[in-house]
Amino acid sequence: MEQKEIDRINELYHKSKSEEGLTPEEKEEQSRLRQAYLAAIRKNLRGTLDSIQIRKEDGTIVDLGKKFGSKDSREES
Repeated sequence: MEQKEIDRINELYHKSKSEEGLTPEEKEEQSRLRQAYLAAIRKNLRGTLDSIQIRKEDGTIVDLGKKFGSKDSREES
């Protein structure tokens, strides 16, 4: 998600709290932008979680992304 979209989310939030409020079109835009923002956060978090590796006491490394990761990660293995 680009910074201009995040700025627009914030702009719409502040406008919604003002006396003016949001038009129905702006409410729809706000909802769409928020959903896109949440999807970007989830994708980023999934990428971070999929890259975690743990070193066991015996020195072996377990790649948790491959073991427990998203369906896409398991299919690539």
